[in-house]
Amino acid sequence: MDFGKLQHIDGVDFTLPANHPDTLPLLNQHKTDAKPEVFIGLPVWVNKAWVGGIYPSTMREKDSLLWYAKQFNTIELNSTHYHIPGATTIERWRNSVPADFRFCPKFPQLISHEYALRSTQGLTGEFCEAIAGLENNLGCSFLQLPPYFGPEQLPDLADFLKFIPETIPVAVELRHPDWFTDEEASQKLYEVLEKYNVSTVLTDVAGRRDVLHMRLTTPTAMVRFVGNGLHPTDYSRIDAWVNRLKQWLDNGLQQLYFFVHEPDNTLAPDLAIYLINKMNKECGLKLKVPKKNEQPVQGELF
Repeated sequence: MDFGKLQHIDGVDFTLPANHPDTLPLLNQHKTDAKPEVFIGLPVWVNKAWVGGIYPSTMREKDSLLWYAKQFNTIELNSTHYHIPGATTIERWRNSVPADFRFCPKFPQLISHEYALRSTQGLTGEFCEAIAGLENNLGCSFLQLPPYFGPEQLPDLADFLKFIPETIPVAVELRHPDWFTDEEASQKLYEVLEKYNVSTVLTDVAGRRDVLHMRLTTPTAMVRFVGNGLHPTDYSRIDAWVNRLKQWLDNGLQQLYFFVHEPDNTLAPDLAIYLINKMNKECGLKLKVPKKNEQPVQGELF
């Protein structure tokens, strides 16, 4: 992820912001005795550097999704941002993962960026029909809006969200600074999202701390965490997130999708494993912990 990327992170205040005043009250409204669903994953399933690590050394690249789904229970599906997958591809993806795995597809850039949500009913219908083919493996889709999509375009967003079927869960990621500096604009935004039962995306990245607004609009949270090559702050930031997520889970959070990004994502599995272990320990969860393949060292076989 290049958004918010900095060459140097010295001087960045990575302190996790306080909850938005409306977040805990909203969660408490939805509090139930049901066990929350927690999904932690990465933004890709193909990475040659993982072969011999989280993937077997003998793995064929075409089997990457199959092996990825043995380790993680969700994926930030960015490929759908560039093209709408056909039915054959959707079926192949669905048949490669277990029943409890969730795909979180990104809306196509033609919809979100090229047309800025206007006159996109045909494309949107095609996309929603395609991802509905994931059936029970469909998680929360997400709509990433460009930095030039500002508060004056809220009516376009509202009209767009009206068109999304209730069977397609959606979270929205906003990047224009005015959404976060204009209190009236942000309040109107959150009212629209709550009205249509649409979640927010929380992006934790070095160069844009404003997008970490900490406002939930549904009992589903989607977090996109961007690390810095396993810098010590990556771990301290994860520790802070675990504390916050425990609070949210205790207060009624029903679903969590947490995606770990690292530069070229080579080290993303390491931080995700750290997160999963911490969540199990601190939140009393029983998430499956991905395992790395141990490589024999020459001389140790005899």
